[in-house]
Amino acid sequence: MTMSDGAAIRTERLTRHYQMGSTLVRAAEDVSLDIQAGEFAALLGSSGSGKSTLLNLMAGLDRPTSGAIFAHGRNLAEMSSEELANYRSHTVGMVFQAFNLLPRMTLEENVELPLRLAEVGREERATRVREAVERVHLGARLSHRPSELSGGEQQRAALARALVNRPTILLADEPTGNLDSATGDEIMRLLCEINEALRMTVVMVTHERPRAEKYARRLLLMSDGKLTHDGVRQ
Repeated sequence: MTMSDGAAIRTERLTRHYQMGSTLVRAAEDVSLDIQAGEFAALLGSSGSGKSTLLNLMAGLDRPTSGAIFAHGRNLAEMSSEELANYRSHTVGMVFQAFNLLPRMTLEENVELPLRLAEVGREERATRVREAVERVHLGARLSHRPSELSGGEQQRAALARALVNRPTILLADEPTGNLDSATGDEIMRLLCEINEALRMTVVMVTHERPRAEKYARRLLLMSDGKLTHDGVRQ
């Protein structure tokens, strides 16, 4: 089965259950949705609503209990571990609430790391690192370590690292969660810029509805593992 041409991600009755002691947790229940290439969608819901579970399934970090999830027409549920690792290296970029930068490495080395893991040649690595760092406006900070950067700069560095493999889909899990309001808005504007300039599909998990309404084009609401609202902002 293939997706419609314009869809970056499509889920069909996507379900993820797991056992916690004697309790069955229905983290995602029968979720069907289409996210078009180039869309900026925000996934909203309270803690435990299933939004991070859904993002992890999109990222290929977790496998569904049942149902299907397609990225550019390929069903992640049917991929081998090796194919999923390749998908995570080349198709998706991920940004988390915790910046996850390695403290002993400079900004340049942190951003370069995914390229080393993907065994990209040295000259190509240098070009791509420069491109990604300039995209997030951190060109002057290449030799700085994370401890020498502000919270906003660290999140921008994490964003550059997510972009360095030139993914088509960017997944962000509470990317402004550790930042003050003004710095959070700066990161959101940067995500909009990346979405528009690179025509990159962006799916962001957040619990901040006003911010999602301000920046994302589409709002997806989750509650108890189910998709309860799907609307495009005019």
